[in-house]
Amino acid sequence: MSAGPERRAPDAPLPVYVAAGSNVAPLESLVRALTALAGRFPDLRVSPAYRNAAVGFEGEDFVNLALGFTTRLPLAGLLEELHAVEALCGRGRGAPKYEPRRMDLDVLLYGDLVGDFPGAKLPRPDLTRRAFMLGPLADIAAGVVHPTLGATIGELWARFDRARHPLERIELPWPAPRP
Repeated sequence: MSAGPERRAPDAPLPVYVAAGSNVAPLESLVRALTALAGRFPDLRVSPAYRNAAVGFEGEDFVNLALGFTTRLPLAGLLEELHAVEALCGRGRGAPKYEPRRMDLDVLLYGDLVGDFPGAKLPRPDLTRRAFMLGPLADIAAGVVHPTLGATIGELWARFDRARHPLERIELPWPAPRP
């Protein structure tokens, strides 16, 4: 099921946005993931990185960022690629939801796809409630319209209560995003 007026050719690549985060050797883990993803998705765009407190459990701070790229992969194929990168970074599948993570890659938006799918609900339901997802996404996709809310990511971030969910921008040893 698809929402929105935009029409693409059936073989046209879809814009995809993914949240990436780690709280176990986070800089090393993120650089490893970005290197692997850049090899798979040559048009990879990377937001600035942000440090924030763990959500849902006590643990070390996370470092999070957002990624944008295009793909012709079906959603299931994309999820397989993301899981392979998580494994490359040392994450096992089947780990409890709320625990330290070497790498967590979550699809936020996959084109304008809306619905429940094996392995993903789109758009990501907690996107608008998590500063560590919405803030970095606004850095690289401020003009993208949320497929169910009708507001741009930038508008949603402007309305977000940042005082309750602080993010600290940090330097990530990664090449600057390509324009």
